[in-house]
Amino acid sequence: MKGYSITELSVGQNASFAKTVSESDIYLYAGVTGDLNPLHINEEYAKNTAFKSRIAHGMLTAGFVSAVLGYHLPGPGSLYESQSVKFLAPVRIGDTITTTAEVTSIDMEKGRVLLRTTCTNQEGVMVLDGEASIRLRKPK
Repeated sequence: MKGYSITELSVGQNASFAKTVSESDIYLYAGVTGDLNPLHINEEYAKNTAFKSRIAHGMLTAGFVSAVLGYHLPGPGSLYESQSVKFLAPVRIGDTITTTAEVTSIDMEKGRVLLRTTCTNQEGVMVLDGEASIRLRKPK
């Protein structure tokens, strides 16, 4: 798979990735990161919170952004420089999250692209909103 060079991108160009969040995803994320917050892994604990059940780690959802940027747009060869994220709603086991990245600006001189990054659930509720900065190779 070949990623896009900066000259192959245009403002408004976008790509998406969808994933249904499973219980296994949450446990694997907790194990890899060490984030064992009971809100994510203990149903009895989570029942007594404002959420009334377990929710996915926010950064698990943000990780879906990385999948879009690193594999779809701009794809392989891009360098993920920074990400701002606002978590807007909880993600629950069984939710299907669609992550979209859309090019909002291109700086040819610096080889940098800004993309709006969003995640929505199967009901169309935006659960994450943010912006990513990506550095791309300059054409030869």
